[in-house]
Amino acid sequence: MSRPLAPELFASLDPLSLAGSRCPACATVQFPPAPQCAHCAADGPAPIALPTSGRIWTWTVQRFAPKAPYVSPASGFVPYPVGYVDLGEVLVETLLQVGDRSPAIGDEVHLRRAPVGTGEHFTYAFGA
Repeated sequence: MSRPLAPELFASLDPLSLAGSRCPACATVQFPPAPQCAHCAADGPAPIALPTSGRIWTWTVQRFAPKAPYVSPASGFVPYPVGYVDLGEVLVETLLQVGDRSPAIGDEVHLRRAPVGTGEHFTYAFGA
């Protein structure tokens, strides 16, 4: 069974959900969770599980291979779509898995596992 590449990004693995945090002073939600609010600098944001569905806010195509731990397939790097998904209180930067079609701003997408490299690890993605 594969393991998360960055376990701190997940609130739960079954069912899958991303970890965020909510500031006790200003209620700002952030992803990934942090010990200090990015908006007002208050200490102690509380951990929360983020929604598992949202809408594509914007997107583009990644046309060069990322740094390690990304591993290009043996057949060579293939460009792929990335974007921001609006989860209501926070935007999450993510890999988009929409098959052969192009993503569209406003499309509803759902959280899913995305294999990394040989499949020993996974990260998150959003797809239709």
